[in-house]
Amino acid sequence: MSFFKKIFSKEKKETLDKGLEKSKASFFGKLTKVVAGKSKVDEDVLDDLEEVLIASDVGVDTTLKIINRIEVRVAQDKYVGTDELNKILREEIAGLLSETNLGDETEFTIPKNKSPFVIMVVGVNGVGKTTTIGKLASQFKKQGLKVVLGAADTFRAAAIDQLKVWASKTDVPIVHQEMGSDPASVAFDTLKSAVTQNADVVIIDTAGRLHNKVNLMNELTKIKRVMQKVVADAPHDVLLVLDGSTGQNAFEQAKQFTKATEVTSLAVTKLDGTAKGGVVIGISDQFQIPVKYIGVGEGIDDLQVFNKHEFVDSFFK
Repeated sequence: MSFFKKIFSKEKKETLDKGLEKSKASFFGKLTKVVAGKSKVDEDVLDDLEEVLIASDVGVDTTLKIINRIEVRVAQDKYVGTDELNKILREEIAGLLSETNLGDETEFTIPKNKSPFVIMVVGVNGVGKTTTIGKLASQFKKQGLKVVLGAADTFRAAAIDQLKVWASKTDVPIVHQEMGSDPASVAFDTLKSAVTQNADVVIIDTAGRLHNKVNLMNELTKIKRVMQKVVADAPHDVLLVLDGSTGQNAFEQAKQFTKATEVTSLAVTKLDGTAKGGVVIGISDQFQIPVKYIGVGEGIDDLQVFNKHEFVDSFFK
């Protein structure tokens, strides 16, 4: 496609297409019913389209923005056939996603002026947080970068053990302590170790619990403050991991975590197992926080850098 700024490899594109199959089939199944027997995009078609977008977990506010954009197009063109609706939808959703400042990359990269580049990963338990960290470590290592992991989710022994498994699988060093240790202490030790090893990237796992936002906020603030004793402007990225298959619940988690800490980027996982892929569009728009990564399969290479052009192309293919 001519509007692609950078092109995915054929393998990545095939994985993305496959990962969005359920979402696409569900969406277009509903869209086909909307336009059945109708030749013109009118008020009734737009009302039905609104329902389809909301049912596809795009979210109410984002859906209304999309519908408004299409109404403007219809008013300008006087007559818009239902056969054009797919193309218009595609263009307007791509335009909406373009309003956030990420989504043009195709490779896993970090800024060259930050060394080590520190990523603090947040998110509730069960969203694929630790798996995302492991896959990120693997991808960064493939780029020739030296990675260090920090197991600062000391609330659950399983979290530490799971991250150790990923460290072993990807052959990257990990800093950890016993369950119940001070998470900030683990983060401090991780950064000290990373600096000593001249690491390029540090990825810090944190506890995924939301039962008390005040405690969560205090813990994350303390981790940041202690890390800054080693690397003055750390963390450089606060990555919130969300489970795309939970639909509207992912919106709620995003809302809670953005209140608890300054989230700078998002990873949306498990898109291959769900028909709720529209959640990526809604979350990107509503929170104005760039979606940086998406999970479209269980394989170690199935975590992809989010590229809005490729995503919309696969969704509407």
